[in-house]
Amino acid sequence: MKLELKPFDFNQAVARAGLRPDGTPLLERARAAGEVEGPASGGFRGAMAQALQEVSHAQQESQRLQREFALDNPTVSLEQTMIAMQRSQIGFQAAIQVRNRLVSAYTEVMNMQV
Repeated sequence: MKLELKPFDFNQAVARAGLRPDGTPLLERARAAGEVEGPASGGFRGAMAQALQEVSHAQQESQRLQREFALDNPTVSLEQTMIAMQRSQIGFQAAIQVRNRLVSAYTEVMNMQV
């Protein structure tokens, strides 16, 4: 398993969030052009769904490598297994932190006086 770190591309991240580089939404223009089908195809909801799928995939890969290492598969190394385990653990912890922040924000909004 090759671990490769890619440089952060701000313009690509902004485009994936459905925004222009100045922070204004791209959604209206894309909907008018017929490129976007609905709210689930982009924005925060899509980003969260993709992030959770990546966390799930990392955990499944980690479990697979652990199983293969335990069965003495010569193509799976201890280092590769440990990196996969740490990667899945960090991803899971990040997902938990995002969830905690969302719950906190939701609670704060619900407690606001109107």
